[in-house]
Amino acid sequence: MKSTAIGNVKIEKTCALSPMASVADRAYREICREFGASYLCSEMVSAKGLCYGGAGSLELCEVLDSERPYAIQLFGEEPEFMAKAVNIVNRFKPDIIDINMGCPVAKVVNPGGGSALMKTPELACRLIRAAVSVAECPVTVKIRSGWDDAHINAVEFSLAAESAGAAAIAVHPRTRAQMYGGKADRRVIAAVKKAVSVPVIGNGDIACGADAERMYNETGCDLVSLARASNGRPWVFHEIKHFLETGESLPEPPLEKRLEIMLRHVDLLIEYKGEAQGVREARKNVAWYLKGVRGAAKYRNLSGSLNTRDDVLRLSEEVLKNASL
Repeated sequence: MKSTAIGNVKIEKTCALSPMASVADRAYREICREFGASYLCSEMVSAKGLCYGGAGSLELCEVLDSERPYAIQLFGEEPEFMAKAVNIVNRFKPDIIDINMGCPVAKVVNPGGGSALMKTPELACRLIRAAVSVAECPVTVKIRSGWDDAHINAVEFSLAAESAGAAAIAVHPRTRAQMYGGKADRRVIAAVKKAVSVPVIGNGDIACGADAERMYNETGCDLVSLARASNGRPWVFHEIKHFLETGESLPEPPLEKRLEIMLRHVDLLIEYKGEAQGVREARKNVAWYLKGVRGAAKYRNLSGSLNTRDDVLRLSEEVLKNASL
């Protein structure tokens, strides 16, 4: 399989897992890696939270060797805090540090972070330079097309980010105004790839091997990544790799296998977080795994009241029984 490199970090050129706040925790990443995700990234970590010694922020930075190649993603809008946060992150020995400049949610955007930085490229470059000045690994950025349709500036922004020291640029070709709706415009990724000399990661509307192949072919990007398409479907990474190698699509796993994978995911959450917290956090994942099965609406509601592993097991048994009727 072909590979690409970000700095000295070699990554298989199949499909990476994009960062997802409050979703892509260690258990989620591990299950995706087991199915072939070629590159993983932490949930978003607050630069200021790290600087103030927040236990939750520090926990998000913990890296297992099995997760490598692996990035820790930081967000913030103050260069001095970004530099201090990178110094802290260095202790965890990530392969890459990524700065989020694309998150559209209000709590990140309103103070000036995330995709709000697309409106302030000079500040964004100061953040990148501050991070690069102390980082012990490559520093990358993730951006959007722009703030809204009237301000599509991904190419200019990417050129500035490269000049400031960014080692790669991940592009989600929607504007902040689009949030997660509408269609991703791959022409933006292609334009960024043509403009910069550093690697470009293409993201947006990837749900299968054929989508990944089109992304590579239409944009010339160096790596493809996906996020929401892996919700309840971690096997999508295996399907993509198989398609890129053979040109053949793989069917979705049978229900019994899907439930087996779901239980494996729940068990990882319990291992890392204890049964009570692990199962609470598994509720959304269980609902995703059961999407599309007979009685899915009912099971989605039931998943919201799961409290123990036995609850999950009983639900799985009911799903199988109902499917065989």
